[in-house]
This record gives sequence, C-alpha cells and structure tokens, in this order.
Amino acid sequence: MNPILSAGLLIGVLCSVWTFVMGFTGWYKDPALANVFFAVILIEIGGLIWGLRRTAAQGRVYGGQILAGTMMAVVAGVIIIASSLVFTTIVFPDYFNEVERTYRATLQQQGKTEAEIAAALQASAASATPMAQAMSGFVGTLVTGIVASAVIAIFVRRRGPGTQ
Repeated sequence: MNPILSAGLLIGVLCSVWTFVMGFTGWYKDPALANVFFAVILIEIGGLIWGLRRTAAQGRVYGGQILAGTMMAVVAGVIIIASSLVFTTIVFPDYFNEVERTYRATLQQQGKTEAEIAAALQASAASATPMAQAMSGFVGTLVTGIVASAVIAIFVRRRGPGTQ
C-alpha cells in the first residue's frame, strides 16, 4: 500500500480509537483527565515518523517529505471527521451537555459568578456542535501534520548527492 495512504489511515484510526477510549472511560468528563485527550498529538507524530521514513526510502527530499506528511494528515483528518461525527451524534449523543456540565462545575469551583459562567458558556457554545468539533479535529490534525512534518523531514529524508 502507498506509504502516504497507509500512514494517514493509521493515524486517523489510532486517533479515533483514542477518542473512543476517552469516551468509554468517561475521562472527557473529568477536568483532571480531559487533557489526556491531547495524546492524539503524540499518536500523530509517531505515525508521521513511521510514514515519512517510508517515503524517504522512496527518495523524497525535504519539500517532498513535507508534502507527504501533509497528505498523511489530510487522509487522517478525513477519518477523524467521520469518527468525530459518529462519536458525538451516535455513540455519545449527550457529549456536549456533559462537557458543559463539567465546564460549569469547574467555573463554579473557581468562584465565578453566575453571570461570568453564563458568558463563558455562551462563548463556547458556537464550537459545541458535532460539525464544529469534527472540523476542529481536522484542522488540528492538518496543522500538526504540516508543522511536525517540517521538523521530522529535517531528520528523515533522502540525502541529496554529495551529502552525508
């Protein structure tokens, strides 16, 4: 299988699995554990390293490696959009209500007034839809893919003639 496609599929599937782990364990409802979700960044970087090693073996130089990593992120991002929509609409349809309750409780523990809490909840309401969440996952995956590929490609690429 094409290394770009296989790495993109791997990243997308593993990030989706991690999202469902967060859901089934209920960690997304625990303020102390909610940030564990961002392990998806490490999953993506690991997948990019694996994929970019394979594309380097095909002879890609620095710019080609960045493009390959970006394409891997696009493939992964499409899977993440679909997975996120399934997560928030079918498997965990109360996800946004539960996140809002957790956020409200956190703000109350911080001593915020009801007006401050209402304003904070209103500010976050626009992103509290299944499609907004899915698109955020796609954009995060894409940006991480581009930036990480630019760094990884410094170390993982075919060396040009006359280089060591």
